[in-house]
Amino acid sequence: MGILEWATNPWGQNVPIHIAWFLIWVSIIAGLLFLIVHATWLRFFAKSRQFASDTSPAIAPKIPKHVPRHSLVARLFHWVMAASMFTLLFTAFLPKVGVQFNWVTYHWIAGAVLTISILFHIVHASFWLDFWSIWPDKTDVQDAQRRLRRFFGLSAPPPRKFAKYPLENKLFHGVIILCGLAAILTGVFMMFRVRTIFFPRNPYLFGDMTWGLMYVLHGLAGVGLIALVMMHIYFGLRPEKQPITKSMIFGWMDRDFYLEEHDPDRWAVETSSISQPSRVDDRGLHDAG
Repeated sequence: MGILEWATNPWGQNVPIHIAWFLIWVSIIAGLLFLIVHATWLRFFAKSRQFASDTSPAIAPKIPKHVPRHSLVARLFHWVMAASMFTLLFTAFLPKVGVQFNWVTYHWIAGAVLTISILFHIVHASFWLDFWSIWPDKTDVQDAQRRLRRFFGLSAPPPRKFAKYPLENKLFHGVIILCGLAAILTGVFMMFRVRTIFFPRNPYLFGDMTWGLMYVLHGLAGVGLIALVMMHIYFGLRPEKQPITKSMIFGWMDRDFYLEEHDPDRWAVETSSISQPSRVDDRGLHDAG
């Protein structure tokens, strides 16, 4: 059973037309297996986490009770992106599993909303936020090596507390970027094959082979996003991650969670006297999960 479906065009060429739709179930099953294995590992095998050092007692009282994490703009972007992503996945794959409806218009509208929101986010993150906070740095790599050695029972010092985003979030963000950009770029060109408000329909913009490969890449990115979205929801619902999830709703996290998980030297919070609440520069708001 191949992962691509092929067809013969009027000139006798064998060209790909899209992915094999059983890959939908492969992605769903892979996502479920990850959830089961991860939850089982945490429940029965994982050891309690240890960090290299605790926060200085002199700093802790100066941290505000509610530590700002996500601005209103960042939260609105996240939920608009989430709504458009779910609409895209449902309109793309429900017809392939037997739920028939006129899905094309809803699909390209959701795709346009997602594309515009991503473009806005790129500009916003590049000029108003700390763009590099979501990308792995030297400390992330060093701590990953420490955790890996300790996992295999080798000698290594404990890792340091996290910056605003742990390495796992940063890596997930990178994978989401790859899948999302693949789906968006191919989707924009595929809009030339249907009637939209953006540009005239032109199904002859590319040859059959190019169109076929574009549909294949679009489909592979789509089924990949199924598993990634499942993982994102799973981590968002886990009890130990709920303070992060709540911060995407209310914009802040509790001081106790901040001090327990994050290193003030790596995610700096503007401190002040206890009598005057502190303010935080809300930057680096690319949250993956």
